Amino acid sequence: MDRQGSVGQLYAAVAAFAKEYLPTAEQWCVALSGGADSLALTAVAAAMLPTTALIVDHGLQSGSAEVAVTARTQALGLGCVAAQVLSVQVSGDGGPEAAARTARYVALQAARADRPVLLGHTLDDQAETVLLGLGRGSGARSIAGMRPYDPPWCRPLLGVRRSVTHAACDELGLVAWQDPHNTDRRFTRNRLRHEVLPLLEDVLGGGVAEALARTATALREDTGLIDTLIAQALSTSATDGGLDACALRALPDPVRRGVIRSWLLAGGATGLTDKQIRGVNTLIIDWRGQGGVAVGSKLHGQRLVAGRRGGVLTLQAEPI
Repeated sequence: MDRQGSVGQLYAAVAAFAKEYLPTAEQWCVALSGGADSLALTAVAAAMLPTTALIVDHGLQSGSAEVAVTARTQALGLGCVAAQVLSVQVSGDGGPEAAARTARYVALQAARADRPVLLGHTLDDQAETVLLGLGRGSGARSIAGMRPYDPPWCRPLLGVRRSVTHAACDELGLVAWQDPHNTDRRFTRNRLRHEVLPLLEDVLGGGVAEALARTATALREDTGLIDTLIAQALSTSATDGGLDACALRALPDPVRRGVIRSWLLAGGATGLTDKQIRGVNTLIIDWRGQGGVAVGSKLHGQRLVAGRRGGVLTLQAEPI
């Protein structure tokens, strides 16, 4: 493989990632959509270790099966030892993007067979994720972006611009699939990509995507210690029926809110906002017998309500 130019940048990024996070890996998988990011990543990964391409067919577009077959053929041509097409059914709450993402990760998890999975997320994806987090207003964790390594998920290209993966495909003579969903302005992320980020780049004089990605990295580093404290506090405050409110009250406020967030997510909550987390926090620090706080749920047709019974925080499912 030619390791000059854009291909060389990708190779260096994946090699550095593997050295830091996967030093003993003997094989891995790549989640391949057929788009430029994952296709370029597959080419580089297959040149480094035995690679299995996992191609998820969501069945949401006409011709998706043909796109998946083409991606499989490309993966084998790039030297992958195997390439599997995973057909999924997309359904559930949270909108089409969230439902497709959930179905995709479930399929990848089932097919990976204890191997790490490389994902083609780039610096541009990270910048978009930070902006989405800012818009939700759900705290520092929400704008800390995607983790480079969140086993089994590996994101070796988070420091690489999307333009580099496209250029790498050109260098390698690869024809990437152009997903029409990526230009559909009905999707929030696409509007951020095509409208908001270019405007910010223009107004602020460039470098915005890199700055957002650096912000995410700094926040992840800063939250490393607090994550440890949160895990310790969650284990010591847990009771059979929920969480010990008195034990939580003694915690520093950021740690307490982190425990609340982790507890709610573990209980099946989705789409948490900072307002909801602070509302539950009020049940601990300013308890006056008030009602509970409703949050979104993974359960179809139900919501979750965090409440307090005496000295214990509880989480109950209720019909919507």
